[in-house]
Amino acid sequence: MENLHQDTADLLNQLIEINNDRIEGYEKAISLLPDESNYGLQNIFEKYRDQSIQFKNELKPLVIREGDMPTEDTRTSGKLFRTWMEIKSAVAPYTAKAILESCERGEDEFKKVYKEGMTKHAQISSAILSIIQSQASLQLEAHDHIKELRDNIDL
Repeated sequence: MENLHQDTADLLNQLIEINNDRIEGYEKAISLLPDESNYGLQNIFEKYRDQSIQFKNELKPLVIREGDMPTEDTRTSGKLFRTWMEIKSAVAPYTAKAILESCERGEDEFKKVYKEGMTKHAQISSAILSIIQSQASLQLEAHDHIKELRDNIDL
């Protein structure tokens, strides 16, 4: 039984980490937006950053209930990606389209982590699974919105 609690806590902490990545990713995207012609993307990025803050706040008490402490970490791959974004932006100014492309890659990674979490941890409680599925569904809408914006933005 203890292994089940630890496995669930580990899964929840993985989801918190990817949400931390998403929060930092959107913060970085906001900082890279051009002052002119940002197409209102700052508000959209703030909305999805805040969505991950909400997701994190839903997950943290579940980790504690499973007997562990919620992580404040991000994933190594997320740190590397944000560093790459910084380097790339120093070489050439980011366009709104390039920022959206980066955001979409982040949303793809988020979607992957949630999907893997739901399939690898089949023994999690139905209440926790329901929360995870709800978050994954909302994130999929965000992913599709970012993709649509990227596809339709004027350079």
